[in-house]
Amino acid sequence: MTGKLALQGGPKAVTLPPENLFTWPIVTADDEAAVLEVLRRGAMSGTDVTQAFEKEFAQWQGTTYALGHCNGTAAILGALFGCGIQQGDEVLCISTVYWAAALPVRTLGATPIFVDIDPQTLCMDPADIEHRITERTRALIVVHNYAHPADLDPILEIARRHGLKLIEDVSHAQGGLYKGRKLGTFGDVAAMSLMTGKSLAIGEGGMLVTNDTQIYERAIAYGHYERFTAGNITTPDLQCYVGLPLGGVKHRMHQLSSAMGRVQLREYDARCVEIRQAMNYFWDQLAEVPGLRAHRVDEAATRSTMAGWYAAHGLYYPEELGGLSITRFAAAVQAEGAPCQPGANLPLHQHRLLSPQLPLPVSEGIGRRTFFCPWFKKFQPEKIEEYVLAYRKVVENAHQLLADDPGDPSAMGSYSSSRR
Repeated sequence: MTGKLALQGGPKAVTLPPENLFTWPIVTADDEAAVLEVLRRGAMSGTDVTQAFEKEFAQWQGTTYALGHCNGTAAILGALFGCGIQQGDEVLCISTVYWAAALPVRTLGATPIFVDIDPQTLCMDPADIEHRITERTRALIVVHNYAHPADLDPILEIARRHGLKLIEDVSHAQGGLYKGRKLGTFGDVAAMSLMTGKSLAIGEGGMLVTNDTQIYERAIAYGHYERFTAGNITTPDLQCYVGLPLGGVKHRMHQLSSAMGRVQLREYDARCVEIRQAMNYFWDQLAEVPGLRAHRVDEAATRSTMAGWYAAHGLYYPEELGGLSITRFAAAVQAEGAPCQPGANLPLHQHRLLSPQLPLPVSEGIGRRTFFCPWFKKFQPEKIEEYVLAYRKVVENAHQLLADDPGDPSAMGSYSSSRR
């Protein structure tokens, strides 16, 4: 046994100060210098730094085009407009995500139709897609949820067979791989948030990437008025409209963010390697612990990766711990000094704004079977082992928590558990 639970008066498992274990983003003198250069010459609302960032981002991503946006929500909206989504269309989405992965569909007069998730990947379940496709379905938004790559092979096959556009939302998984290939390069277009809380954090911003000239130019036309000029647009159907943004919005990226983004991008891959080393070390120590499973890929077997492990999650199996609720379990882990927040994003399809929709049994119950776990940014084994001890300690004493377990509330999580 690992001692008396802190929740019941015992000593905490976590005693060492975290220091920089969770600090993110990592801001260096290079970031500061890049931002100050833009600030001092008054170029915050220009596009020169942003276009340099886009060029570097496209090269890193492996796509022909990258288009900076003011945030990830705007990038998703640009991707939807780029794909020709319009009033009366339907777009397939998942429900247990931040609202910006679905609500921009409504901005264009289309309807989000929700697909259930796989209980292990927490991403769109390929087996639940086809019976939701109708004559009005035009696209799918596939979220690589909590950094886990979606099962893209069967999803791509379905999309191509039905003539649907595939939009990848890479907000949780920038730089991640699916079977050795970078996420964001499988679909017709990809969009992602780069806000401060993400694993690729540039302050506030979003990025659209694609190899399709028409999608790229339509995204420009929708919200980048300063670039929507005759000299920049080759798509014939757009040329008669140049001069005014077709969406009546302004989507350009703020240049303080793009300046920071150029610096962050140079360091990002190396930092992600250390994050993955730390996170895998944590979960490897918990591999045989009942009730808990890592929400991760087998990197060696699949050549897939968890990118920067954004919003790291664990999977919870209460039946292996006598039915102990995730709420009670998380409270006990928190008392030990370790992060553990029960639940995930609330299912969007149950909100009155988006209902009625068909039932999604996995999405509706996933809050009771998932939790936010520690998201380590540094590989510091001695410290990480204390967080492992916190989780082990609660599991080994789970039977002591059953008598006064209040159970889970009717709703688990929130509509903004992850942000754009």
